[in-house]
Amino acid sequence: MKSEQREPQAAQEQLNQAIDNEARSTGFSGAVSVTRKEQALTARAYGYANLAEERLNQFNTRFGIASGCKLFTAVAVCQLVEQGKLSFDSKVLTVLQDYEFPRFSPEITVHQLLTHSSGIPDYFDEEVMDDFAALWKETPMYTLRRPADFLPLFAALPMKFTPGERFHYNNAGYIMLGLLVEAVSGMKFTDYVEQQIFRPCGMTDSGYFAQDALPANTALGYTENEHGETINNVYSLPVVGGPDGGAFVTAADMQRLWIGLFWHTLLLPATTELLLTPHIREDEDSYYGYGVWIQVRNGKVIKYHVMGSDPGVSFRSAVYPASGVTFTALCNRSRGAYRMMQVLEANLPLQQEDDHP
Repeated sequence: MKSEQREPQAAQEQLNQAIDNEARSTGFSGAVSVTRKEQALTARAYGYANLAEERLNQFNTRFGIASGCKLFTAVAVCQLVEQGKLSFDSKVLTVLQDYEFPRFSPEITVHQLLTHSSGIPDYFDEEVMDDFAALWKETPMYTLRRPADFLPLFAALPMKFTPGERFHYNNAGYIMLGLLVEAVSGMKFTDYVEQQIFRPCGMTDSGYFAQDALPANTALGYTENEHGETINNVYSLPVVGGPDGGAFVTAADMQRLWIGLFWHTLLLPATTELLLTPHIREDEDSYYGYGVWIQVRNGKVIKYHVMGSDPGVSFRSAVYPASGVTFTALCNRSRGAYRMMQVLEANLPLQQEDDHP
């Protein structure tokens, strides 16, 4: 019995040592959280939230999560489906009649937007573009405060493929979902998420904060310019986040989000199951549900996860259902979170049932 109690403690110590080593060797800047069935295994912070002021990151520091908040958008849409204000088969252009999409197919559905299979053009196509900050040379980032502000970047472009034909990761599709949320709820998108998702989950430190008015205890994002000099990312991102990315969360709040999702605080069990269904294959064992990536191996779900990457932002958060482990890495540099997830997966048994409390 005593050896059984020491084994998880030894595994925890090994994990924390590996995380510390990774942070030390790579200069990781951010926060890392690992829990097992809500029991904290790791709660660590590294690096600086503000380099100029030499203000350290804390475990409760807020960090940007870039595309990680597509999950919030998907939950919002699912809530509105439960309320009967939308359906997953709703024709998007029929709902968004206040906007013009002259070259979009009238057959695009809500389900296709959620699963990145709509075929609409993207304002930042990650298959062919790699410099997100370059977008703002023609469209100043400070003008982008609402989902509709993004429409001039893609609404008049032609379709990429027939709706439903295949998976193609698409930021503009989630902008469209944000417009749907606003149209049928009558609320500003960010207000809806903060009131209907963050508040019920107890995510009191999270929000869609303006880059030029960040609250206290929020990490500035840091990237590099063309000369290799470290700069903050205030001129690299839209001034306010929205349905495709840009919220700020803490590690503890991200844990609360997963609890709210899996304990059905946010959605009914049947809707939660639908959100977590591997609807479309992305590559090999990687699938996409509604706003969430799903790793499937031999017909079994290995991992539910969300990710985000922007200049000065690196984010990963995952749930490993077999072991009850939840992981979050928040980083205010352009790289780092993925490596931390690799460290976790190399140092903690994740694909076996955990009998320990």
